[in-house]
Amino acid sequence: MTDQNSFAVLFEQHRPRLRRLAERMLGATAETDDVVQDVWLRASAAGVDDIDNIGGWLTTIASRACLNVLRARSTRGEIPIDDDGTDPVVERDPCGADPLEHAQQEDAVGAALTVVHEQLSPAERVAFVLHDSFDVPFEQIADLLERSPDAVRQLASRARRRVRSADVAGTRPARERRAVVDAFFAAARGGEFDRLVALLSPEVELRIDQGLSATALIRGGATVASRALMFATPGAVLTPVLIDGLPGVVVTIGERAVSVMAFDVDGDRIAAIDAFVGPARVAALTLPR
Repeated sequence: MTDQNSFAVLFEQHRPRLRRLAERMLGATAETDDVVQDVWLRASAAGVDDIDNIGGWLTTIASRACLNVLRARSTRGEIPIDDDGTDPVVERDPCGADPLEHAQQEDAVGAALTVVHEQLSPAERVAFVLHDSFDVPFEQIADLLERSPDAVRQLASRARRRVRSADVAGTRPARERRAVVDAFFAAARGGEFDRLVALLSPEVELRIDQGLSATALIRGGATVASRALMFATPGAVLTPVLIDGLPGVVVTIGERAVSVMAFDVDGDRIAAIDAFVGPARVAALTLPR
């Protein structure tokens, strides 16, 4: 049986991680200390005799406490209210606009990096922080958020796109990122396998969202390049857009939008591609006119 003193020593071993989690979720505020204290009170009252994974258990308690704080903030209008987390924001790409207008947007997006984390909904922030920073499985996060693992995966993906778009756009001109995307489609249409591989990170991920929880994940430069060649359509019309701030395209065949693709460009290579595929899935998105 674990006595209170022994548990106190055990808790102190986990305190730095719990505090780090709370800071990632809530920011460096007084609420961070309140969450850690709340975890201590709840855990010490419950006891740990029947707990096999104390670290995971404490993480779950801390996550629930953070989620309560985030939801309280959302009711006060301080952060966005939860949405379903599945649909990205698709906007007109200003890369072809007036240079001054474009430069002003770049400055604004760069500055937004400092606040973009605060703009995530509670569910997006929980999914993103727990999975990307603390390696918590989507299945476990799904239990916490009372959603399906696929829905949680989409929440994390959308949050990741928002954070990365602010980071990348603030440090790399959008025209350069767009040039990498244009080169990708040119190589695909030209059947240039080696060129495609050179444009893709070796660890690139292609996430294909067909709706109805049908999400596929393809990894590796050669595999993604082969997929791009297989589905390249010379007659398709590509309309440049921004998708959650990342460079992307709307693919239209015969005046019908069939897919929307977002590209996470890291340096001169594509690190990740999010593809929303099929007329039904695309019809669910709000596209710029």
